[in-house]
Amino acid sequence: MHSRERGASDTAFPMEAGGAVACHTALRGGWEATWVARSAGALLCLAVAVIHVKDQGGVTTTRDPHYIGVAYHVLEILAVVAAVLLLVGVVRLGWLLAAGVAAGPLLGYVLSRGPGLPHYSSDIGNWTEPLGLVSLAAEGALLLLSVPLLTRSLLHRETLYLYCNGASSSSYCGREE
Repeated sequence: MHSRERGASDTAFPMEAGGAVACHTALRGGWEATWVARSAGALLCLAVAVIHVKDQGGVTTTRDPHYIGVAYHVLEILAVVAAVLLLVGVVRLGWLLAAGVAAGPLLGYVLSRGPGLPHYSSDIGNWTEPLGLVSLAAEGALLLLSVPLLTRSLLHRETLYLYCNGASSSSYCGREE
């Protein structure tokens, strides 16, 4: 049964079993990023990875120039890592990686279609490529989801630490993720 602690702040945390369970849940991000939000973030990360695998022509193919191909592979790996972190509840690092998985390709899209990149000018002016537009939608949605949840997580870091120091007997309290 959940109850709210009344006091100086109206943003008290849920209490269970003397605070230990609530402290563990808060540190793991349960009150900040619900399972639905984390699942959506994980699915969007995986969508970004799949789109870029398709765009490069498969998992074993590397795009030219070589640095673009390597960037694609790094993005795909980080997208899968971010998805796993979000699903297992390591939300702060998961949302940070998810924001990078979203922002990196958005920046790459603008640079490759606008001024172009070194040794990569074939996409200049190609703003309406269908797969590129799908990628923009997935990355935009992921950025809109991840940045507010990451920001909230970072802003509440000190609050969580202070709350957990007052909680009784939890091995998770005070631990930084």
